[in-house]
Amino acid sequence: METSTVTTVQTPANKAANKAAVSADFDTFLKMMTTQMKNQDPLNPIDSSDYAVQLATFSGVEQQTKTNQLLEGLTSQFGVLGMAQLAAWVGQEARSAAPVYLGDDPVTISYQPKTQADRAVLVVKNAQDQVVSREDVSLEGGSYQWLGADAAGNPLPNGIYRLSLENYSGEQQLGDATAVESYAKILEARGGANGPTLVLAGGVEVAATDVTALRVP
Repeated sequence: METSTVTTVQTPANKAANKAAVSADFDTFLKMMTTQMKNQDPLNPIDSSDYAVQLATFSGVEQQTKTNQLLEGLTSQFGVLGMAQLAAWVGQEARSAAPVYLGDDPVTISYQPKTQADRAVLVVKNAQDQVVSREDVSLEGGSYQWLGADAAGNPLPNGIYRLSLENYSGEQQLGDATAVESYAKILEARGGANGPTLVLAGGVEVAATDVTALRVP
């Protein structure tokens, strides 16, 4: 599986250009200072401490420029390293709260009911955000094999679904529905401006930072 990433690498040409730019700025600064010294009033010369302040200021700017260039290079290298690590994730199964792709096999989901709940209901919505199934699940939580059936027990069509968990105490719902995580196979790892993204089975995309667990299929 091919992976892609977008990085900014400091090439030798770029580094040479940056070095030349800093050198040119320094030469310009020296010329300006020499001109200032030549044209100063002999009766009221510029205090030597003022020159020291100017030199220190320019030196600080020059060092900050070099520091920024170094940080840009490190950021680039860290991005490449991150993608290299994520490449090893491809083919494994990631657990996240992303939408679920239901194919021909059951989906392993993970949920945790609230401690005050005496009833937990798994709510399933289709891509049109319509509720297509509600089923009571164990209060023990943990892993559960979701078969993908509607309220009548008939298999749901293959596709993308969103799962959530409603918690009840008696007839009263305890707050909003909570997230339900599921495992899905990682097909691809992509780099981008907002960080690495994983493409899961069914084309579902999730940020690498939102993955809470990995396992071998």
